[in-house]
Amino acid sequence: MNDLESFETLVKIMDRLREPDGCPWDREQDYETLRSYLIEECYEVADALDRGDRRDLREELGDLLFQIVFLSRLAKEEGHFVAADVVRGIAEKMIRRHPHVFGDATADTPEEVLRNWEEIKRQEKGLDDSAASTGESPHSVLDGVPIALPALLKAQRLGTKAARVGFDWERPADVLEKIDEELGELRQAVEQQDRAAIREELGDLLFSLVMLGRKLDVDPEGALERTNLKFVRRFNWIERELRKERKRVDEEDVTRLEALWNAAKRSPDTGP
Repeated sequence: MNDLESFETLVKIMDRLREPDGCPWDREQDYETLRSYLIEECYEVADALDRGDRRDLREELGDLLFQIVFLSRLAKEEGHFVAADVVRGIAEKMIRRHPHVFGDATADTPEEVLRNWEEIKRQEKGLDDSAASTGESPHSVLDGVPIALPALLKAQRLGTKAARVGFDWERPADVLEKIDEELGELRQAVEQQDRAAIREELGDLLFSLVMLGRKLDVDPEGALERTNLKFVRRFNWIERELRKERKRVDEEDVTRLEALWNAAKRSPDTGP
């Protein structure tokens, strides 16, 4: 196998691993076991992107590609499709959904591209205007959002799909008003100690915050992760300071911890 840059070579490697005299570990894998590895590899790609580590990104993309080839091999063994069908399918889809590049259509802005994309997708699914007007079609604008997505990312995807057909606020200020409204309803639920209402109103508030991020072109998942990392840096700073005094966090009162937190925010060691 000299042509290591060939996709077909990777497929052949996978085929060899699954042969009766191949790798015992690879041979015992199935869809269920590979699902967790697939998700893990996706997160590792995202982590490499967040860290700006391009060398690591290359490696993690390779690991993700291998999972795709592996799953395709399982489908081949069941007689459903092969890896080449996956490549052909996505190639055909990209050409079909970019008629402004590969055909005679026009789309001069990203917004026009997305509108055309949704319309082409509707046609592919067989959802014509007459069926949509009578309510006979089972298809929805929101179709295609994976159930297994994390809730924050799923909210963003749902809002984006709805916005592509005009169901959206006009301005970020309008979303801020909605956030104020949801926050007020959450306060009321807390005052009434209504657990069911608290859960519902908290969800509504979080959804509205995600919509604000979308309107401001800020990835809410990425923004929250940056805050997570910032929290870790500052909390670790507090722990280090207390260790210098031979103390632990759980030995300090809230007032001292708040003072340390404010000091951590000012420390250059904790970053922005």
